Amino acid sequence: MKAYVIAMLLLLGALPLSAQNPQPKDNEKEEEAEAPKNTEDEENQKRRWIANLPSGKYAVNLGNITSISEHSYLLNGNLMVTEVTVDTTGASLVRFYYLEPITDSSTLNIVDRIKNRSSGLKDRTRDRTGISVDEMVQKTYPDTTHARTVEFRLLSRGELKALYGSVYTAWDTGKGRTFNVK
Repeated sequence: MKAYVIAMLLLLGALPLSAQNPQPKDNEKEEEAEAPKNTEDEENQKRRWIANLPSGKYAVNLGNITSISEHSYLLNGNLMVTEVTVDTTGASLVRFYYLEPITDSSTLNIVDRIKNRSSGLKDRTRDRTGISVDEMVQKTYPDTTHARTVEFRLLSRGELKALYGSVYTAWDTGKGRTFNVK
């Protein structure tokens, strides 16, 4: 009987101790369940470059980027295209570009316009931009479009330059970034 009383006292003594540990509320259980997911999402974002643009969204894992380029060319002889290309190990590449019409009331042909410019102007352009107009690739739409290409058009050269800086910095540092244009 004495053993029975001791066992009961021990049992009763243990009950108040468990009552001291508050039970988690339902919303606390949900927060705990979501914490690992949020951490995983944050880790994934650290490894991605994301572009949110008015015409769509693009995301790429930084480890899949194989090259980034910025270049300019003439399209159909009357549009200057400045383009940023991000090539990846995937099946498609992405191009971001800014279009600038080339107009001159005295002549509609860009070739004539280039020929009439002085060699001094060509030299100054080459020195300033690193691009020789005579050596620029000329493309004709739709003959020079490519399958498996994702394309986005930006409305200012400044936005395109900022985009290039963002993707290059992310790739160079290995730290994910998000680029936004409203």
